[in-house]
Amino acid sequence: MRLIRRVAFGLLATTAFCLPLLAAAQDAAPAQTLFTNVHVFDGVSEKRIENANVLVEGNLIKTVSTTPIAAEDTTVIDGGGRTLLPGFIDNHVHFSLTGATLSEIENNMTWEDIAYNAVPTAEMYLMEGFTTVRDAGGTNAGLRRAIDGGLFDGPRVYTSGAFLGGRGGHADFAPFTAPTGTETNMSRLNIAQDANGVDATILHARNNFRMGNTQLKVMQSGGVVSLFDPWQMEGRTVEEIEAAVEIAEQYGSYVMAHSYKKESILRALNAGVKSIEHGFMFDGEIAKMMEEKGAYITTNLTAFDPGLLDIPAVKNDPRTLSKAVSASEAFVNYIDNVRKYKPKRGFHTDCVGRFDACRKQVAYEKFLNGEYFGNYRALVALTSIGGEIAALSGDIVSPYTEGKLGVIEEGAYADLLIVDGNPLQDLSVIGTQDKWFDGPDRPEGVETIRIIMKDGKIYKNTLN
Repeated sequence: MRLIRRVAFGLLATTAFCLPLLAAAQDAAPAQTLFTNVHVFDGVSEKRIENANVLVEGNLIKTVSTTPIAAEDTTVIDGGGRTLLPGFIDNHVHFSLTGATLSEIENNMTWEDIAYNAVPTAEMYLMEGFTTVRDAGGTNAGLRRAIDGGLFDGPRVYTSGAFLGGRGGHADFAPFTAPTGTETNMSRLNIAQDANGVDATILHARNNFRMGNTQLKVMQSGGVVSLFDPWQMEGRTVEEIEAAVEIAEQYGSYVMAHSYKKESILRALNAGVKSIEHGFMFDGEIAKMMEEKGAYITTNLTAFDPGLLDIPAVKNDPRTLSKAVSASEAFVNYIDNVRKYKPKRGFHTDCVGRFDACRKQVAYEKFLNGEYFGNYRALVALTSIGGEIAALSGDIVSPYTEGKLGVIEEGAYADLLIVDGNPLQDLSVIGTQDKWFDGPDRPEGVETIRIIMKDGKIYKNTLN
């Protein structure tokens, strides 16, 4: 009898112990959100999936169906016949270059100034519909950790760490009279590094990955609104580029290259670079090599704005004005060549400055994408192509490996937007504006973007 009592007591004790665990397990079941009555642009197809339903479980898409989806204990959102599409991806931002000028960042800004300015920039991007961005130089993993840790709202961020350049190149932000080897504000903060030679390139490339970054950015060509570097320059040797590529591949990742000139682009592709930034002299030969190498291009279309030469940062300095004139003449065939050869092209804003100015540039860049390449190509650049570029960071250093980005399909991340109307027919519903600096500001966000969900969490909902 005593044995029976002991067994019974043990069973009761075990049951009493397990019940809270079972209840906790039930409480921990991932939340579900069901979107009904929506037309889905999946990021790839030229036509929407009409009258669809999409079930989100946790932070992933569980089901996409044109028939009703049965789900219990689920938050149901009726899209009212609007369009559901993937969250947008900007492949070229600079969250840490938030000063009025690069000189201001170098000479007058502390890390606190930079961080406090980066916060509203990140929040602005999310409210513009961008659930993922790739920071193309200057930002390290701390910003991503802060967003992912819930300290403030923002998109997923793939960071590149310090620009890797050379003396006199596009990553050289030191004062004019600075001796060689001078430590700068930007080098101290790992925003930009003079990586002169193979050894220095390897050192700073490894340090970038050590600091939690997900890909490398090399500064190959020069720039226009910068002091020391003619845009035609070749700022990296073949050996230096190959060294960066070798380190990136050791981490399962890749290199992106700031590259304008045709010869520079071909040099980068031959060295193993997977993402050409700007790429203004793109042509058929480059297109063929990009396809062979599995490479991508991202371009800031504001460079082709008819009023580019009237921008204060350009016209007020005869050095930058001269560079801008020669660049505009050399880049004249870009639009036609992209239309003809259709490379894998990602969306790219490249805004430097305060968040309110960047908000206008984002809206104008959205507009130019549709104006030059049509609504479908613009939307693909904003979604699935950006997702493919994000995937280049691989499974070792990328923090986001559970699902795909930039598409609506089973198993993809639940980064979703609902917009009024059909963006394949009317791109304005995603928040385009046909003016740049003189365009209206919209601190309240894009009215026609009604739902913003990132990682299964809703950050905006104006449907109710």
